[in-house]
Amino acid sequence: MNKIDPFERFNKDWALVTAGTPEHFNSMTISWGSMGTIWGKSVVTIYIRPDRYTWSFLKESDAFTVSFYPEECRGALLKMGTLSGRDTDKAAASGLTPQILEEGVTYAEASETFVCRKIYMAQMKYEDVPDAAKKIYQNGIEPHYIIMGEVIRHETAD
Repeated sequence: MNKIDPFERFNKDWALVTAGTPEHFNSMTISWGSMGTIWGKSVVTIYIRPDRYTWSFLKESDAFTVSFYPEECRGALLKMGTLSGRDTDKAAASGLTPQILEEGVTYAEASETFVCRKIYMAQMKYEDVPDAAKKIYQNGIEPHYIIMGEVIRHETAD
């Protein structure tokens, strides 16, 4: 059995967040996130900058997915993180296969998918960001949004 390091799950393994409808959705690679509990619910928390195309899908959607992939999908995740869905079919470019779920979209290649219902969303305040991290938000870059989703389903590859 593979041991999972919860502190490296997002940072080194990366994930895809996907939001929208089966007809119109977008995904992006994320490396900032966490899993835990709040308000008596199991949650996945992600952090997204408002200038990202995926942000508009997350803002408008009640649900989203966070999916993890085997190492052989690393190149696909790199493409999903560097291409923009504004002008590219990222799934086609990456070679990933969209898989429609009742509450959202994931990809057939995912080894694990968390289906989440959005329960909280707020933007970080620049003045509250630690001084050492403020360099991330230079040159007009707005702080990330914190988005918490209650895990309503957890799927693993067979």
